[in-house]
Amino acid sequence: MTTYIIRRLLLMIPTFFIITLIVFAICRAVPGGPIEQMKMAKIMASLTDGGGKAPMSSEDFSSKTEKNELSEEELKKLKEHFGISDNFFVDYVKWLGNTLTGDFGKSNRYNDPVSDMILSRIPISLFYGFLTMFFVYGVCIPLGIVKALKNMTAIDNITSAIVFVGYAIPGYALGAILVVYAAAQWGWFPIGGFLSDKFESLTFFQKVADLLHHAFLPLCCYLVGGFAFMTMLVKNTMLENMSADYIRTALAKGVPYKKAVFKHALDNSLIPLATHFGNNISLIITGSFLIEKIFNIDGVGLFGFEAIVNRDFPVVMGILAIACALQLIGNLLSDICVAYVDPRVKFD
Repeated sequence: MTTYIIRRLLLMIPTFFIITLIVFAICRAVPGGPIEQMKMAKIMASLTDGGGKAPMSSEDFSSKTEKNELSEEELKKLKEHFGISDNFFVDYVKWLGNTLTGDFGKSNRYNDPVSDMILSRIPISLFYGFLTMFFVYGVCIPLGIVKALKNMTAIDNITSAIVFVGYAIPGYALGAILVVYAAAQWGWFPIGGFLSDKFESLTFFQKVADLLHHAFLPLCCYLVGGFAFMTMLVKNTMLENMSADYIRTALAKGVPYKKAVFKHALDNSLIPLATHFGNNISLIITGSFLIEKIFNIDGVGLFGFEAIVNRDFPVVMGILAIACALQLIGNLLSDICVAYVDPRVKFD
């Protein structure tokens, strides 16, 4: 196992380089970067009068555009400011060196350090991510076991109907419905945000209540899809293992039914869950930008989506570097969890 972990850790290094290099090249190649935005801003400023009126005639558009192009000196200063040179690989190596020291550069849009902006949003994403994992694994595993033991009974049928209805509704669609009715129309919950404006003046228990009050609707949206998938995964794997030959053999040899189910069948049913466990690490950080957008939650997911829309490439690369590293670590943790749960798996 130790040798395997060392090999995987060494393999993470070139994988990280390849992923970040490809995305770095894409960011450099797509139109609408910071230089193009500065050019367009200067051109649009020249096409309006001092009072903000529209251009006088369409014939002047081409001539004014040519006259207000950035000069060579301005273009050089902008490239130095944004860290852009004619050598793509030199820029990548420079970015990589800064990233490995924790410096993701400055945002093109806000001109603030990217690392500080991401760190300020990570607690919000961690809050929703860990709560989602807690409820998904804490509720879905027991519920899936109960559904397997009570297969084709009233409990199984009723919960299956609820689960499949939830699975059919996307989280962002449910969020839009909840915002319109539960928040705006009925006023049961806040329309959006992570905390209320008077949060700092509240007592400790009032702060907890305020936080949960704001978090209830977004959590419902986070849970609706993964909750159904995980419940049915546990149920189906439990049913498969309970009908396997080794369970019938164990019962024939006098092993108690509870021990055969909760020891042997349940242990083998946890193997598929172990394969997905590590992959959830990156999801804890990135979250869902659609849900964050609907509820106006300033998390990492929405921050990254807005960075892509606004061509804020330092932010895009910073979030990518963190998500890529977490995904690689999560894949390794998944393998370790599988080896721990399934004794047949040996990494020699």
